[in-house]
Amino acid sequence: MKDAYLEMISLVERLHRQCLEVVKADLDRHGIRDLNNVQALILFNIGEEEFSVGELTQRGYYLGSNVSYNVKKMVENGYLIQERSAHDRRSFHVRAAEKGVEIYRNLSALFDEHASQLGASQFDKAGLEAANATLSRLQQFWSTPQHSGARITSAA
Repeated sequence: MKDAYLEMISLVERLHRQCLEVVKADLDRHGIRDLNNVQALILFNIGEEEFSVGELTQRGYYLGSNVSYNVKKMVENGYLIQERSAHDRRSFHVRAAEKGVEIYRNLSALFDEHASQLGASQFDKAGLEAANATLSRLQQFWSTPQHSGARITSAA
């Protein structure tokens, strides 16, 4: 069981890195040099909606400090519009500028193309759904307090 568990952890990490490489290649194909792959995925997660920076952290599973830095860079480069919340002056909301919506649409089209290619290959919907269910259960397992932190041992 331990070997299968460790293999899954390793595979998830490699898949995430590979996904970032696929996004980077798409940015390169479009000649986009002022946006990195993580920022592009943030734009994809925002889509055509509006979120607080805190919501981005929760929904996108990005580290909080990285989200703030990336939001700042995307605002500077014209991909995001950032406004102070009318209800909570400490909070900021962001939405994609037209330049950011274009990135969202490009990535959405790329992922649509990938999904159609998956359907024509050895993947089927049931297999992907089973993998998603397993990964969701692993995420829930890690999210419970008794499994999310390091074990504390006493020095006796």
